[in-house]
Amino acid sequence: MTIRTRLTRNMVLTGAAAALVIGASAGVALAATTWTVKPGGAIAFSGSAQVKDATNSAHVVAKCTSVKMSGSVKKGSGLAGAGLGTITKASFSGCTLAGVGITVTTHGLPWKLNATSFAKATGVTTGTISGIDLVAKTTGCTATLDGTGAGKNNGRTKITYTNSTGKIKLLGPGGNLHSWGITPGTCFGVIANGDVQQASGSGTVTPKQTITSP
Repeated sequence: MTIRTRLTRNMVLTGAAAALVIGASAGVALAATTWTVKPGGAIAFSGSAQVKDATNSAHVVAKCTSVKMSGSVKKGSGLAGAGLGTITKASFSGCTLAGVGITVTTHGLPWKLNATSFAKATGVTTGTISGIDLVAKTTGCTATLDGTGAGKNNGRTKITYTNSTGKIKLLGPGGNLHSWGITPGTCFGVIANGDVQQASGSGTVTPKQTITSP
């Protein structure tokens, strides 16, 4: 066998191996998780929530006794998890911070409902609400709840949705919420710019949805 023949054969084999690797990688990329939602359409959420400062040792908590949201979820099968639903309206009332009444306004709407994983045994979908931007105001304190900065509209919190109960739970750890735009300097001397904030709470979705993934 000549040197040229050996080189040609090696080049062909190497090229074939590379093609197999690329093909396998493409196959993995194409095997994305898809979702099925029934009945889909317009939805409403009613519940309560709180946000805890996880950075400051005082762990100051802002609570809202009533959280109402509305929007829609896609319907059908073969759906992408990102942007599976949207929240177009959100209101927060009965809110307090360190025992002081506060007003909370929403920004960055619509927010997105995203699905990331599904536990078939329990019928529980894990995902996120993204696009969050909230501004809280009270006497002597203004603070923004967002992701990477005030007005960025990229706050995110981890959630679960349970088919059997129709309930969404906010899980606290697992998001990227921080406090920003603190005026003046700190709120009540404890909440500062860049503090990690963790949202928790729960509420019911109506009409109840059935969300599954293969």
